[in-house]
Formats: sequence, C-alpha cells, structure tokens
Amino acid sequence: GESPNHSSSVMSAPLEYFGAACPASAPFFGYIGAAAALIFANLGAAYGTAKSGVGICSMGVMHPEMVMKSIIPVVMAGVVGIYGLIIAVIVGSKVSAAAPTGSPASATVPAGTGNQPNYPLFAAFSHLAAGLTGGLSGLAAGMAIGIVGDAGVRATAQQPRLFVGMILILIFAEALGLYGLIVALIMSSSSATACPKP
Repeated sequence: GESPNHSSSVMSAPLEYFGAACPASAPFFGYIGAAAALIFANLGAAYGTAKSGVGICSMGVMHPEMVMKSIIPVVMAGVVGIYGLIIAVIVGSKVSAAAPTGSPASATVPAGTGNQPNYPLFAAFSHLAAGLTGGLSGLAAGMAIGIVGDAGVRATAQQPRLFVGMILILIFAEALGLYGLIVALIMSSSSATACPKP
C-alpha cells in the first residue's frame, strides 16, 4: 500500500513549489521575448533587403558599375537582423528551467518531491519586454532602411552627389534599431529576486 501513496505525493508535491512569484508559465514569457526579438528584427531586415534589392536591380540595368556601391542599404538591413539575434541569444540563455532535486539550487527540497523553480515572473516579463523592444525597433529600422535604400540608389544613379546624403539618412535609420538593442540589453540584465524556497 506504500506505492500508491508514494506516487500521489510525487504527483502533487511539485505544484506546491510554483507560487505567484514563480509560476510554471514564467519560461513561456521569457522564450516568447527571445522569439519576438529575432522574428520582428528579421522581418525588418527582410523588408529592408528586399526593398533595397529591387531598387538596386532596377538601377543596375542602366548603371551596372554602381551596383557594388549601392549594396550598402542591404548590408545595413542585415545588421538589423544581427541586433535581433544578439537579443534573442542573451534572453534565451537567461531563461532557466526548474532545478532538479539533489542539485545545489534545490538543497532545501526533500528528495523525490519535484523541482524547485528558479525563474521568477519578474525576470520573465523583463525578458518579454526586452524582446519586444529590440524586435519592434528593428522592424521600424528595417522598414526605414528599405524605403530610403530603394529611393536612394535610384536617385544616386542619376545624381552621384546624393550618395553622402543617402548614407547619412541610412545611418540615422539604423540608429533606431541600435536604440532598441541598447534598451533591450539594459532591460534583460535587470536583477530579479530569487524564487522563495519551500
């Protein structure tokens, strides 16, 4: 008659360690933040690359010698995707699973009674906000780079003196994604309180 009691205690005990501060759903928000950072930044990078690429191909028909000089908007759009990759890797690596019993993180948990969570909801929301901040900023920057790059390379082919102006506009468009990266890194590194021990 011991095995049914033992199995029921194993099934019910882990639920006691997940409280309001550290729910079992906290890693969901953290991983959604990492996914949002990369997805939205890649959407911006893809739009910037495609929109600029259309302008480069149209301009290259008449001025093939200027194609390599006009690749700059495509490169800058790709950097926006790298911003999202950096945020996603940092946020994703900070999402921690529950510590198994017997490990130093769960020294106070009796053996055989489940896992001790060590990822609080505060950290999960900070990671979600960081991912959305970086990802949506990258989306905005990518769209700006695409529109400016498309019009810029077509205009530069007809008036080469517009090249420096196009580069300056692209730099300020790229800075929007950099602002999101900086704030996302600050938000993701905010210290979170540890989960209460049972």
